[in-house]
Amino acid sequence: MTRILIVDDHPLVRTGFAQLIGDCPDLEVCGEAGDMAEALKQIDATSPDLAIIDLSLAGGSGLDLIERIRSRNKDILMLVASMHDETLYAERVLAAGARGYINKQEAQERIIHAIRQVLSGKVYLSQQMTDRLLSGMVDANGGKRDIDSLSNRELQVFELIGEGVSSSQIAEQLNLSIKTIETHQAHIKKKLGLGSAHELNQRAIRWAMDQQS
Repeated sequence: MTRILIVDDHPLVRTGFAQLIGDCPDLEVCGEAGDMAEALKQIDATSPDLAIIDLSLAGGSGLDLIERIRSRNKDILMLVASMHDETLYAERVLAAGARGYINKQEAQERIIHAIRQVLSGKVYLSQQMTDRLLSGMVDANGGKRDIDSLSNRELQVFELIGEGVSSSQIAEQLNLSIKTIETHQAHIKKKLGLGSAHELNQRAIRWAMDQQS
């Protein structure tokens, strides 16, 4: 039996994945976690073959978790299942150490296919994303899209700003100093061509709303 750990902060999503996996005779769910701390405990306690990980987690991002798992145990395969924009996150996910990315809205058979693809040693991405990576697609001026230019940490800060989280709360949530958060914000404004904190807030909010639509 292949042992699978489900990491998602929504209990209903975990239940849905567990039922889907439970219908496969050669797969079993060995544990569930809703945040980074519990996920790391479950990794140590259950030794899964594969972890299915959401990008939005309490106590840290899915990207952070992927890097932590990769540094602790390189034998654990990881597949990201998320609602975030694949074109923005897929390359980051693969660079962090995961072996695939699938949108949660995909049909059930595609999710099982993605799991089996990763278990077989292959990378799973949507066909559109695969084509994009193979063609080295960039925008008309030959550079990266502006949001693509953000580092993983800058993107995490940008996302939290869009969710209405204050700088002090971001610092507390990410276990960083206010000064570090302000430095990240300055870098984000420069990369996105924004002149003020107000413009940064408005841009982040619009982006966050687009991610939910």
